[in-house]
Amino acid sequence: MVAWQYALLVRRYQGQGRNFTVTFVWYGPDGTRTDVTPYGDTAIAHLNRVGREGWELVNAAEDVNNVQGSTEVHRYYLKRPLR
Repeated sequence: MVAWQYALLVRRYQGQGRNFTVTFVWYGPDGTRTDVTPYGDTAIAHLNRVGREGWELVNAAEDVNNVQGSTEVHRYYLKRPLR
């Protein structure tokens, strides 16, 4: 039987007009929380990076709130076999 470990990559876009920030946070299987924004400016760059480490994307979810300003949160759920 295969045992799995899970992780979460969160992309957060916050802005108003031309002023915006995009950040990426990695929630590791050990409970750590790491700002990985410096490793890439797109979700694809981050997913390819962790894919090379054996992580597989299993689900994605999006929350968008455009009532005041603009906020988007994308969650990428990943798994890999427990090593």
